[in-house]
Amino acid sequence: MHSVAFRRSSVALARRLVRPGVLQRAPLRLSSTASTPAPASDLKVGSENPPPSLPDLSVAEDGATDWSKSYHGLSQQPFAKEVADILLAPIDPNDIEIKPDGLIYLPEIKYRRVLNRAFGPGAWGLAPRSETNVGPKIVSREYALVCLGRLVAIARGEQEYFDPSGIPTATEACKSNALMRCSKDLGIASELWDPRFIREFKSKYCVEVFAEHVPTKKKKKLWRRKDQPKLSYPYQE
Repeated sequence: MHSVAFRRSSVALARRLVRPGVLQRAPLRLSSTASTPAPASDLKVGSENPPPSLPDLSVAEDGATDWSKSYHGLSQQPFAKEVADILLAPIDPNDIEIKPDGLIYLPEIKYRRVLNRAFGPGAWGLAPRSETNVGPKIVSREYALVCLGRLVAIARGEQEYFDPSGIPTATEACKSNALMRCSKDLGIASELWDPRFIREFKSKYCVEVFAEHVPTKKKKKLWRRKDQPKLSYPYQE
């Protein structure tokens, strides 16, 4: 009787310890070979081999500066005084022209002459910074003015055209327009953007006249220099 009661109690105990559908997991044991953290004195800040630096895309494979991307020399230092005196010299009124709509301007060749006097032929140039953009009626392109191996200014030139055969000429005029805009940063002919100078120049050197557009017979007021002859075709004073 005692042996039968002992077996029944053993079976009951086993049923309580092992429940149906529950897996018994073995206890986790820490490996005796686990590494201990290194002391703080042995840790090194940074890496002995730093990551490689990114390539300089502004320098071509042959070592020349790629002016389509580079800003080399921008605002690095002022030009010599003798150069600055030429760039900032007052503009000669005889060099200024006026369009019939009253806009005064300096012919593009005058800017080139100032740059040649200041830096010397071959010591300055215009470097394209974009592809030529040809629209339905206008051509534009971005240029950088480089003087003595330094970037001076960036501007986008533009020029209208009326026929596809005129695109090559418009492309060249686009470059001249960019040169004029870049030259403003050097102070060349800065008076042309001064409202007071514009009013005084037009009052002293220019005249506004009535003229007739010959094909349409329409009359309107137009400007010309006082020392220039009367307006020519298609207008008649």
